[in-house]
Amino acid sequence: MTKMLGTRDVYGDVLIELGTGNKDIVVLDADLASSTRTAKFKKKFSDRFFNMGVSEQDMMGTAAGFASAGKIPFASTFAIFATGRAWEQVRQSICLPKMNVKIVATHGGITVGEDGASHHSTEDIALMRVLPNMTVIIPADGYEAGAAIKAAVKYRGPVFIRLSREKFPVLYPENCEFEIGKAKVHSIGEDATIISCGLMVHMSLEAAEELKKDGLNVGVINMSTIKPLDTDAVLNAARISGAIVTAEEHSIIGGLGGAVAEVLSENEPVPLKRVGINDKFGMSGSTVDLLKHYGLTKETVKEAVHHVIKMKGIRVRD
Repeated sequence: MTKMLGTRDVYGDVLIELGTGNKDIVVLDADLASSTRTAKFKKKFSDRFFNMGVSEQDMMGTAAGFASAGKIPFASTFAIFATGRAWEQVRQSICLPKMNVKIVATHGGITVGEDGASHHSTEDIALMRVLPNMTVIIPADGYEAGAAIKAAVKYRGPVFIRLSREKFPVLYPENCEFEIGKAKVHSIGEDATIISCGLMVHMSLEAAEELKKDGLNVGVINMSTIKPLDTDAVLNAARISGAIVTAEEHSIIGGLGGAVAEVLSENEPVPLKRVGINDKFGMSGSTVDLLKHYGLTKETVKEAVHHVIKMKGIRVRD
């Protein structure tokens, strides 16, 4: 049976571990500590936990203030509020002066489920990726989330880490390593390679395995750092495979698919198909039903692979 683990649950545990060894770490939340799991830190280090209330903009400004005083602030709330409601403060107070703030947002994507469109965050990657000085990370499982958070503490500068409400299948060992800006290359396919992040990594791996039955050799890359993007990994896959599929729990506009498309179009144009949310808002429903409705499934990934491979055959060559 596949082990499932919540990225936000690991976040709560890692915060305690980091806070025990580093007294400069402070945690801010916008009245959602139970949901974001920062309540664990509050219980152990109440003097370093600050509930800012339903005031996300104020939370980001306060986090910048802590950073200017030499602290390492973690600011958490739901992804839609951290990136949308507080975008100007993140831009002006955190990114512009390159403050050492770690924004760890939970409830990313549409797997927030029944909370509906108002709480589904399908634009957050694009909103954070466009900001100069911002690093953007989307872990593929709980253990990678923990490793990414530890890496973020060592990195000096703004970091946005997107976590989820739902639990993910475990893909990596508990002591896995994480390097900001470095993709995890599971394999490079002779026929195509899938580049994915977050929830879609395990679906991509399953899709690649099933595509073997069709006689196809398909690779998978976990691009957990969206910015800075591992362009070497993207271009290497393009040159070997000649066809790329991206898969993400985010709009196909401005997210991982957009980032990969930018690199390919300027350096190594090959057939590309983006699997994601097609310029639509979310709706209320169960996680399973929503993923199926928006085409975030291994079946959709497989269809995309067949599409780009077919495109390889009709490309105009020199």
